[in-house]
Amino acid sequence: MASGAGCYGFRLQGAPAARSLLVDAPSDWPIVEVRTATTDGREAAPALDEVGPGRARLPLHGRGWMDVERDAPRITLHLPDRPADEELVHPYLAPGAAVLARWAGRESYHAGAVLAGGGAWAVLGDRESGKSSTLAWLAAAGHGVLADDLLVLDNAPAAGSAGRFHAFAGPRCIDLRGDAAERLGGGEPLGVVGSRERWRLRLGPVPARVPLRGWIELAWADEPAVEPVRGAARLRTLIPYRSVRLEPPDAAALVALASLPVLRFARPRRWDALPGAAGRLLAAIA
Repeated sequence: MASGAGCYGFRLQGAPAARSLLVDAPSDWPIVEVRTATTDGREAAPALDEVGPGRARLPLHGRGWMDVERDAPRITLHLPDRPADEELVHPYLAPGAAVLARWAGRESYHAGAVLAGGGAWAVLGDRESGKSSTLAWLAAAGHGVLADDLLVLDNAPAAGSAGRFHAFAGPRCIDLRGDAAERLGGGEPLGVVGSRERWRLRLGPVPARVPLRGWIELAWADEPAVEPVRGAARLRTLIPYRSVRLEPPDAAALVALASLPVLRFARPRRWDALPGAAGRLLAAIA
């Protein structure tokens, strides 16, 4: 893979067949080598994440583990079989990218992001919150999706950006479950990748880095609603979604991130309610 292709704020080397899932990366993004090592099962994977100042070991859905090295940045996946290059980029890359982002002084979140109003709105949601299906519907309706499962933020605003935080593009795909792929009428069947069966929806091109406009937390409700989250509740909303559960690299930056607008987007679980609910959301963030 050419060093000019990447995601999450890093240029990637080691998975050349995954170029279509990456964005054109600026030359100032650090280069990260991604590689694999097959395991015979005699070495046990760690039971929990182990993150130190220069190395990390992260379990991978019970099938293996990931080593992350800070110096000469490298991610090595230990798995029974070598994944396809595109699987290395998504879904396997995200945990290692989150650790490397932390070492670089950046915050990262279990979040997606949609482009609206000249920037990115982060979409926060627990498992089964409808995050990927909501983002997939927005993509199918012609709205740019910056990321699906991990959102890395630059805590050092660029010159001339009026102190704005920026969000980095993720891999150019969303992996759906079978019911969502059927309802949305799209998605390439991949079989079981990682811990579940996946249908891959490919995303269009986006800028490598865009200003962060605000936050959207997903919830289920009987009726659609978009409501602002105010005061200290904004910080309490963000903290559970931080992808590396250690002390923030910059506590002041975390507080500043919580000063951006935070919206709570509630919608019914019914598929036929999604277009109308999403329309209300788009009107609120545009």
